[in-house]
Amino acid sequence: MSIRKLKRFISEKINSEISKDLSYHGLHHTLAVLESCNQYIKRLKIDSHKAHLLRTAALMHDLGILWNYSDHEAKGIEYIKNELPDWGYSKKDIEVICSLVQATKLPQQPKTLLEEIICDADLDYLGTENFYRIGETLYHEFKSQKIVSNRKEWNDLQIRFLENHSYHTAFARKNREPVKQKFLAELKNNNSN
Repeated sequence: MSIRKLKRFISEKINSEISKDLSYHGLHHTLAVLESCNQYIKRLKIDSHKAHLLRTAALMHDLGILWNYSDHEAKGIEYIKNELPDWGYSKKDIEVICSLVQATKLPQQPKTLLEEIICDADLDYLGTENFYRIGETLYHEFKSQKIVSNRKEWNDLQIRFLENHSYHTAFARKNREPVKQKFLAELKNNNSN
């Protein structure tokens, strides 16, 4: 159950199989979510077994996007159930990992602390100075997927999303939410001009 080996395996899989149109959901996003989860693990002193499950879920949370864009959590869970027994994960651990992946599906509705962590890690950038830079990659991806066709549609979508999004952990509510609100105000101001 080496997380290092799994990380290498997942990284190679994503790099070799992902569509070039997916400018947001690439390996960089997966590794950013893993890093954010690692920070929560240290901050909240998550025990080593739960930390291992959380890291595994972070590595695999968007893997289903390789096969299905709109329902990638379900496809990822299917893959996890088939793949992880070969990596020595128990049935119970796989259920937890699948629940963590499912929790990232929008709109997020986490039920456990680990689910709250992965949800906040997945959308961490909304409340950081990387908001516009990372958002730009999602804009291009959404254009390629025909979710939006222009900047106006993108800005309207972002405003609606940010208005309806909530962080779940105390850390993110305190440290990410105020920054996210600043960007929401900027988007609304720019959209009205």
